Amino acid sequence: MDGNSNCHDNGCITSLETELIQRLVAQSHEAKQRAHCPYSKFRVGAALLTADGKVILGCNVENACYALGICAERTAIQKAVSEGYKEFRAIAVASDVETEFITPCGACRQVMREFGAEWDIYLTKPSGTYTRTTLRQLLPMSFGPEDLLKV
Repeated sequence: MDGNSNCHDNGCITSLETELIQRLVAQSHEAKQRAHCPYSKFRVGAALLTADGKVILGCNVENACYALGICAERTAIQKAVSEGYKEFRAIAVASDVETEFITPCGACRQVMREFGAEWDIYLTKPSGTYTRTTLRQLLPMSFGPEDLLKV
């Protein structure tokens, strides 16, 4: 690879990709600032990258009827779909947890799976550090739209 690349535990990426990832990570932390979480105080933000390069932000929105709250990842995906986007390349997820990377909940993983299994998920910390995984790694042996065609 050329001198403008960085290698991490998950492989090598080019500088352009690194800049894009860093932008997504930063935007996920910006989205976190908008979280409505008066009950848990657990702020989460997400920055969703569409196939054509648009970034759509989401934050968690809690409700006094706890079951009606929605996670940041699903907020971003639903905003994207409502704006006509259904193909995604990556999502970055941010919280205030400094000691470990948080991961999307099971419901978010299944909603993400509706739109493919191979997109990148960047789990971040407030310091801006991140780790990369894929939806296939977080949701192995998943059920998706193509499974409905098997009946």
